[in-house]
Order: sequence, then structure tokens, then C-alpha cells
Amino acid sequence: MNTPAADSHHVIQVRGARENNLKNVSVDLPKRRLTVFTGVSGSGKSSLVFGTIAAESQRLINETYSAFLQSFMPAQGRPDVDGLHNLSAAIVVDQERMGANSRSTVGTATDAYTMLRIVFSRLGTPHIGTSGAFSFNLPEGMCPRCEGVGEVSEIDVDELVDRTKSLDEGAITVPGYAVDSWMWQVMAQSGFYDPAKKLADFTEQEWEDFLHRPSCKVKVGTTNLTYEGLVVKVQRTILAKDRDAMQAHIRAFVDRAVVFRSCPECEGTRLTRAALSCRIDGVNIAECSAMQISDLAAFLRRVEAPSVAPLLAGLRELLDSLVEIGLGYLSLDRPSGTLSGGEAQRVKMVRHLGSSLTDVTYVFDEPTTGLHPHDIQRMNDLLLRLRDKGNTVLVVEHKPEVVEIADHVVDLGPRAGSAGGEICYSGDVPGLRTSGTLTGDHLAHRAKLRPEVRTPTGSLSVKDADTHNLHNVSVEIPTGVLTVVTGVAGSGKSSLIHGSLPGREGVVVADQSPIRGSRRSNPATYTGLLNPIRTAFAKANGVKAALFSANSEGACPHCNGLGLVYTDLAMMAGVASVCEKCEGRRFTAEVLAYTLDGRNIHEVLSMSVEEAYDFFTAKGQARTILGRLKDVGLGYLRLGQPLNTLSGGERQRLKLAIHMAEKGATYVLDEPTTGLHLADVDQLLALLDRLVDDGNTVVVIEHHQAVMAHADWLIDLGPGAGHDGGRIVFEGTPTELVERGDTLTARHLREYVS
Repeated sequence: MNTPAADSHHVIQVRGARENNLKNVSVDLPKRRLTVFTGVSGSGKSSLVFGTIAAESQRLINETYSAFLQSFMPAQGRPDVDGLHNLSAAIVVDQERMGANSRSTVGTATDAYTMLRIVFSRLGTPHIGTSGAFSFNLPEGMCPRCEGVGEVSEIDVDELVDRTKSLDEGAITVPGYAVDSWMWQVMAQSGFYDPAKKLADFTEQEWEDFLHRPSCKVKVGTTNLTYEGLVVKVQRTILAKDRDAMQAHIRAFVDRAVVFRSCPECEGTRLTRAALSCRIDGVNIAECSAMQISDLAAFLRRVEAPSVAPLLAGLRELLDSLVEIGLGYLSLDRPSGTLSGGEAQRVKMVRHLGSSLTDVTYVFDEPTTGLHPHDIQRMNDLLLRLRDKGNTVLVVEHKPEVVEIADHVVDLGPRAGSAGGEICYSGDVPGLRTSGTLTGDHLAHRAKLRPEVRTPTGSLSVKDADTHNLHNVSVEIPTGVLTVVTGVAGSGKSSLIHGSLPGREGVVVADQSPIRGSRRSNPATYTGLLNPIRTAFAKANGVKAALFSANSEGACPHCNGLGLVYTDLAMMAGVASVCEKCEGRRFTAEVLAYTLDGRNIHEVLSMSVEEAYDFFTAKGQARTILGRLKDVGLGYLRLGQPLNTLSGGERQRLKLAIHMAEKGATYVLDEPTTGLHLADVDQLLALLDRLVDDGNTVVVIEHHQAVMAHADWLIDLGPGAGHDGGRIVFEGTPTELVERGDTLTARHLREYVS
């Protein structure tokens, strides 16, 4: 029998891909199968999967919309590839944290709260109206006092002024109000009070005028000026601005001066009194949202109502999926901005599991980040379920547990950056094992337990920690050794470590949070490496160093040293195009004429860390910094690569490189193996050893069994997640855990080392 032509499109064909470091790559990917992409950091996995396949799929979908609609969409360039055939619609499920909009919660992001609102509007008593009456984002449901945010902000006046002084003595402590400054003059010469009088002696009227008087015109000498009370002015000029865009000293002032507290009207529930009065089985909607999702699922199983049966069934299924994926410890009222990257990714995953769409390409970026080996099995089941619904699943991943379940593996390499970008292997898992590639050789590789653990030099005490789900935990964290804190997702690891160690003297936290900096920031500016480089150029050419900074005199005037010109299109996303004056080189032609050992400043900033290390041979500051970047496994990064293009794991290793000069410190690392190939994990372990051997204390929150096995001391939290966690279930050496532990971690580590 002849098979119809339609059935022959069973592979996605990539032909001649050259995005970033890809070297004219061609590969066939089976459709409706699970394909895992492996390779060291920087080998080109993301360039192939996200930068080529997903990008082109999304671009082609956008092209199907009318020109009018397209004008509101970000303009996407076509990836550098000769051909892509048989693509299907791609949905990218990445680890971008969810927007930190205070109105977005786990409930609103998953639609679980929307369904819950309908259930309450039908079954709740007393009946109070439509489902909108239960929404804190709609006028009819939001608490009038806090407008549905659940918090009110109050200004602490004593952080704005020193009441023991007069204005002449500098009573105003707000940044920008120094005596004789313009802002100060308007206040002091307003005529509402005497600038020589101490604030403590102000009359009630003077105090009111000084702090709260609304905008009005005052005459100072011959000039008409606008006057407003200090609190009014601070709210308008400082507090209305985006916190992230503030300068550091102003941000610090705002954090001191503004106190957020739970709204007294709705007690933080965000809802009107009427919405809170409506109950099902004695429970109101705010109490449902505050329950742990696993408990809410159990509560809803007891609710019987034929009128909303299909909706209830859908809601229960959604909540059960959240529990199954290992998020049962969250609550629906948890703000989505507080989720970790891995949690955010899993929340997005649940949305797609319930979708009726099939024949879609799902693209995942390290879905096991933040997952304990116990949770990885659940994640694998979900990936397979998505595939079995008839979808193509593409996963970028390093964990052997995920590679094992793949139908097809594509290994990129052989190394990172310019030494990568080739396909080293494409085929099934047994073939990978015998392929002789770096990934194949490391699949069965296991880190060994330490034959002898180091002796601690002392300890850091944590007393009665009760952040989030911790049950008054007290623990001694040994100093001078490598301590690994582990436990399933949601067991309280981050609450324990981040809630008690940062802020102590000598504690350095290197985590995966975004690095504050603009699109001008890059590894060279962030690590201070640019200074010795500029000095070397200035010395070699007898000119001043400022010429060699793209943020200073030497910048191309057309793009202000960015190398790109951003066109703001008002109603749609801006478009970046390469600057035609400097052709993306960021400097003026005059500056680019100066060289150091035959290379100009643009060529030096285009080097990878490894290349630059060989280029700056003289022992000096530049070589020291480059050596540290190499040590943390970032040898492939380009010196001038914008920081906003780095992954979470890369950002963490960059922070670690900067702090490595500090001796006798306590380093707190959060999943440093994120984004690391099995072969690089060994390098990371050697680095952690070196930090400890240099007299530092290293505390690592980690799920990777290789890191657990390598530790001197383990602290295991659990036994489960959420209110089933928050206790210490084991403290001791990895050997003791393997020999006599009965926790989830013990089981998985025992299996790993055997």
C-alpha cells in the first residue's frame, strides 16, 4: 500500500546553520520523539535549538499575521541558516523568571485562581455576584485600601529628616537635598517655616506644610517657584520611579525609607470584605489560595457540585499536575516573581500539559535545574507524556538521568566557543556511550566519596531559623570545609542558607540572579579587567586610557559605543541594528588605529578568555583576572560579550571569579553545576577544593550527586517539600549518609556511588 506523501515529513531538517559559533551544521531531528542536546557550556546547543530552530519557527508564525498585527510584534531577524524544513510551531519553555508584577501569582499564572473564582461565584454562600467579585485585579473585587496588592507602603519620616536639626543645619537627609542645593533652597525659602528653627519645635501647621503640603506656587525674591511638601515631592520624584533603574545610593535610601506592611483593611488577602465573607464548607477564597496546593487539591476533592462538575474536574486535574511535577508545596497566592527559574519553568510546563494542541515542538532549557534526583524522575515522566501526546520535544540538558530517556541524542562540541559548534554525534543513547565523545565517555562517570574528610576549623551557628517553611531550625555549619546543603525542591534549603548567612561578616554570595548592569556591561567591565587592558593600550601608544573605553571618549559617536543602534518604535518592541559607522566595533576609527602587539582594542575585546590569557603573557592584574575566569570554567566567554546574554550558571561563575581574591571568606553558592557538562563538573569540584584548601569555607546548595559525594559535610533537609519539609533530616559525612541514612537523598546517593 502506498503511504501518503503527508506521512513522509517525519524529520525536522536543519541545513547549514551558522548562528553564533555553529560551523555550518546540518542535522535531522525525528519528529514526535524526545531529542536531548548535550555538549559542554558554550558548545553551541542553545544556538542550534533556541537561536535557530525555535527562533525561525516563531518568526514564521509571526509572518502569518496581518501587517497591522505584525507592527506590534518584535521584529525578529532570520537566523543564519541555509534551510530549515518541516518545522512545526515551537513553544519555548525557558527558565526566565516570571515577571515580578506584584499582581501576578501562581494562581493567576496557571489559571487555577480563575477557575477557583468561578467555583466560588456559583457555590459560595452568601452569594455575592460574578467571578469578577473575587478578582483582586478587577475593581469590583480588589480591596479599596491597597487596590488589590495586599500591601500598603508607608514612608518612615525619620529616614527623611533628622528632627534634632534645623533646615540650615541639614535636617533633610534625602539624597539631593544637601544645604544650599536647589531642592533645599526651594524648601528653605518657601516662607512656610523658619529654616533656622529645629524641626522638633515646628508647630502642627508648619510640620504639615513641611511634609504634606500639595503643590502650590511660592514667590522667592522675584521668582515664582513650585513648592510641595517633602513627602509629596519624594513620592513624585523618587518613589514613582522603577527601583531597578535607580542609582545604588538612591535605591538604598528607598529601601530604608519605605516600609511595606500587610494592608490593615484586607489583612494582605487583596480582596474586598464581601469576597472574604463568601465561603464553601466554611473556607473563603483567600484561605483556599493560602493553602499548600497539595492540601487545596484534597479540599476540592471533598466538594461535590453537579452544576460545576466539569470545571471542578479541570481544576483538580490542574492542581494534581502541579503536585505531580513537584510543586505541591507552593500556594496559589505565592507571587510569581518569587519563584526560582526552575520553579517558573515547571509552572509553565503544567500549562502546556493540559493543552489540547498536539504536533507542537516543545523546547526546554535544562528542565532539571533546581530538582533533586527524586524529582528528576517526575520531570522525565512529564517530558515523556508531552511526547506521547504526539509532540516533538527538544531538551538542552546535562544530567545523565535525562539523557538516558532520550529517543535521540545530538552532541555538540568538541569544546566551547570557537572550538565548538560542530556535531560530534547524532543517534541513540547506546550509540552515544560507545561514540568516544566527551559526553559519551562521561555518561557512566561517577565522582567518588572522599576517602578522608577535612577537619572543620570552627562553625557558623544558625539559631531557630523560621523563614518560610523552616520549623525553628538550629544548625552548626562547619567552617574550613566543603558543606553541601541538599533536599528535594521546596524542602527549605534556600530559606535556611539565604535566610541566615548573607549579611554576616566575610560571607560572599555568588548566585544566579541577574547581574545589575546595562547592555553596555560585559565580562571585561564587570571584572575590572578593562582597566589594565586600557592602561596597556595607553602605555603602548602614548595616549590617554579613556580613549579605550566604549563608555568614554573613544566611543563611536553614532551608537555611543554600543555597536548597535536601538530604534524605539513606541508602540512595539524596539529593533536593534548594527551601527553602520563603526560596523559594530564600538570605537572611533582613530582609536581602532592604535594597537597592542598587533591587535586593536576591538580585536582584544572579541577574544575569548582563553585567547586573552595567552595574549597577556606578562604577570599582572589582567592575567590574574583572566586566570580566575578560566578557573571557573568561563574560558570560552568573549571579553566584550554583553552580560545580558549570559545564562544563570554563567552569571554565577562570573561572580565567583570576582570574589575569588578574598581570603578567609565564606562562599555561598547556589547550584553552581547549572549549565555544566559532566566533564566540567570535575573542574568545578577541583575549584571548590582549591577554595577550601586556601582557608575558605564553602557552602553549596546542590542536587548534583557528584558534588554531594565530594563534600566533607552534608546537611539534608526534608523529609518532603513545603510543610512536609523544613526540618534537618541528616547531618554528617557523605559516607555516613550512604551507610546508614534513610532519606530520599541517601537512597539516590547510595545508588549513585554503588
